[in-house]
Parts: sequence; structure tokens; C-alpha cells
Amino acid sequence: MKTFRSQIVTVAFALASTFIASVSQAEDTVPSVVIVHGAFADGSDWAKVVPFLQAEGVEVTVVQNPLTSLADDVAATQRALNNQQGQVVLVGHSWGGTVISEAGNHEKVSALVYVAAFAPDAGQTSGEQGRGAPTPPGLSQLITDGSGFIYLTPEGMAKDFAQDLPSEQTAVMAATQGPIKASAFDDRTTVAAWKTKPSRYVLATDDRMIHPEVQRATAKRIGAKLTELRTSHVPQQSQPSEVAEVILEAVRSVGEQ
Repeated sequence: MKTFRSQIVTVAFALASTFIASVSQAEDTVPSVVIVHGAFADGSDWAKVVPFLQAEGVEVTVVQNPLTSLADDVAATQRALNNQQGQVVLVGHSWGGTVISEAGNHEKVSALVYVAAFAPDAGQTSGEQGRGAPTPPGLSQLITDGSGFIYLTPEGMAKDFAQDLPSEQTAVMAATQGPIKASAFDDRTTVAAWKTKPSRYVLATDDRMIHPEVQRATAKRIGAKLTELRTSHVPQQSQPSEVAEVILEAVRSVGEQ
């Protein structure tokens, strides 16, 4: 009798272990999302997109970049990546595109999403992006303080950075912006993660900070799947559901691999 009971316990334990492992494996098939914000912003720049992703059961982490150098922002991103349990879709906006081009080489990153972003090749700088193209009007609204950090004027925020948002919102964005160390734009990447990771690119057709044609050329150069949205430099603010859907497409594509 004891032997029979022992067999039942063993079988029950084995079934329970198999069930737990199956649940764990199922959860691991859904990649998490790590988002890297750009210059003149902080993580709250993505507050409208995050709920759409969470509603689909996706774990989301928004990195708070120090914006002091490429190395510092990559280190902050890598810390977030190290904390993820499985595969990751890594998203970068504007300057954040440079960061994910470097940090995206991380073993957990399975796909990249660029949003109105730089995507330098290995050995390039952000400042080299867009050479030969018309100068975006928003660059005339940048000011540098005595410590070498660049800010965007309130006028630039309202008319060039986020011209499709209400003035009440752009006023808050100007007050809470994250200034970036000017020298960061001269920091060179050492790798180009988009060469080995599938990429998507959200092009902002009314962008006044990174010329739309520069974005188009960038998306083509890195072989990214392109989505065009008629927005300012911050489509994550003016069309968050559309941006979220591009990210979710990347999540689904990774989960199907």
C-alpha cells in the first residue's frame, strides 16, 4: 500500500512540475519591452504608450537615461536589460536610437524599434547623422549652458519638438525636459545592433528635429520595416496607439520565432 501511495505522490509531483514548467515556458514566450527615451525628455515621454503595451500583457521598462554620455546611457540600458527574464524588444526614440544601436547587441535583445531616431553604423556618431540634408528648424532652438548641457527652448518645444500637442502639455515638457551633454553627440558607437537584429522604424513625416528624409534613408539603410506617421518628433505622444502597435508587432514576431 505504501508503495502504491508513493507512486501516486511521485506521479502527482511530476505532473505538477510539468504544469509549472509549461506555464513558465508560456510566460517566457512573451518578450518584454525596454524603452530608451531621447534627449530633452525623460521616461515620462512614453507614459501614453506604456498602458497600451501593458494591456496586452507585455512587461515594460522605461530607462531613465542620465544623458551624460553614450557610455552612461548604454550602461543604464544594459542594467535594465540584465533585469529582464527573457527575450526583449528594445525601443529607442531620437538620441535613444544611438543608444539601442550600441546596447542592442545584448544577448537578450531579439528585435529593435526605432522611433524618429538615429541609427548610426559602428564607429559613427549621432552628430554625423543627417549630413548633407537640410538643417531641421528645431536645431535653431537649442541652447547650451555653462556646463556643456544642451536645452531646448520653450518655443522650440512648442513649435518644433511637439508642434502637434497642446501648448499646456509642451509647457510642461519644456519644464521637465532632460538636458543632454553636448559632447554625447560626438561619442562613437562600437557596434551596430541593427546589423544582426530585425528592426522596425517609425518615421515622423512632420518632424522638425530630425529631417524626415534622413529618417527615411536611415530606415532603408538598416533594412527596417517602415511605418510612417504624420506627427511631430514625438509620435509616442501624439499617436501613442499607433506607436504601440508597431512595438506589439515586434513583440509578436519575436514570440512566433
